[in-house]
Amino acid sequence: MTLNLQAENQLKQQGYQYIAGLDEVGRGSWAGPLVAAAIIFDPQKKYITQLWKKINSSKRITARQRNLLSSMIIKQAMSYGIGIISEKEIDQIGLGPANQLVMIRAIQHLSVQPDYLLIDGQIKLAQINLAKQSIIKGDEKILSIAAASIVAKVWRDHWMVTVAHQHYPQYLFDHHKGYGTKKHLELIKQYGVCPLHRRSFKPIRQLVNNKSFGKESSF
Repeated sequence: MTLNLQAENQLKQQGYQYIAGLDEVGRGSWAGPLVAAAIIFDPQKKYITQLWKKINSSKRITARQRNLLSSMIIKQAMSYGIGIISEKEIDQIGLGPANQLVMIRAIQHLSVQPDYLLIDGQIKLAQINLAKQSIIKGDEKILSIAAASIVAKVWRDHWMVTVAHQHYPQYLFDHHKGYGTKKHLELIKQYGVCPLHRRSFKPIRQLVNNKSFGKESSF
């Protein structure tokens, strides 16, 4: 499916001026934060055509190319915002509320107040008093949502490499980014859980409750 600006352009024609695409990453990770990005584009800008082509091919690019694309998006967007929810907050309030709160935080960090939200998935954000639409697989259909997905992923990956891995190198967070890979599970069984692990997630909770693997890593 090809990304396009049809949704943004139609909303512009209806009188909406600042349309923000929203997406989050890290929902299924066993460790580290949940990160959301909000992106507002001006569809009338000429540069959008070239950016559009690059984002459409983003599923097939390397991590380095994705980083460059994220920088382009940030530079050329009218406004962008990043929201972050720590693993401790996820454990405290639950994943569902965290998914909503992280997007609200991304919106709050926009320098331009949006008047319409295009939200990836089924998240409703009922507590936000703005016109909005939730779109299943929106990152495959809506340019601003796809751009938000890229920016959020790059931000979170960078954090997992530069913060999580440097603090807890034995878990190889720079490789799996906290997701539930076979190697990650082996390392948790070897070293126990660390403060970055989401204890409310079933695989981690089961390991914590197992006395053999319930130790807290102090590395």
